[in-house]
Amino acid sequence: MFNKNTKKSTDMTTPNQPMINMISEGTRIKGELASKSDVRIAGTVDGEIHAEGKCIVTNSGSVKGNISSDEADISGSVNGEIKVATRLILRKSARVNGNIHAKSFLVEEGAIFEGTCRMSEKPLENRQIEGASNGSGTKNKMTETPAK
Repeated sequence: MFNKNTKKSTDMTTPNQPMINMISEGTRIKGELASKSDVRIAGTVDGEIHAEGKCIVTNSGSVKGNISSDEADISGSVNGEIKVATRLILRKSARVNGNIHAKSFLVEEGAIFEGTCRMSEKPLENRQIEGASNGSGTKNKMTETPAK
């Protein structure tokens, strides 16, 4: 009479909550990693990372390949090209060997960066990485088209 419906519907999905794909410490992935959301790397990735969200490489994280994302925060090591549409942060423990393309670039004292940096006022529409597989069995050539 007071509470006839004792069962409550529990919806485990929250559409406004960001999704994060995690590669935990001790995990090793070989190949291409593509995500429509954020990626957090605490283990090792031997291959390319394409994230439509933020790519985070923690202190214990290591990437041997190119990174393409909307934003990146690097504390670990990256051996490859990094292309971000907005902001790239290299934390004091970061070790990057490769070229960087970003709209905004912040480097903390102590970070190690070997390569060239290219900054643009407008994010890139087409962020293909030279030499990356384009899904048709051929490799991309460097192409960049500024956003309108």
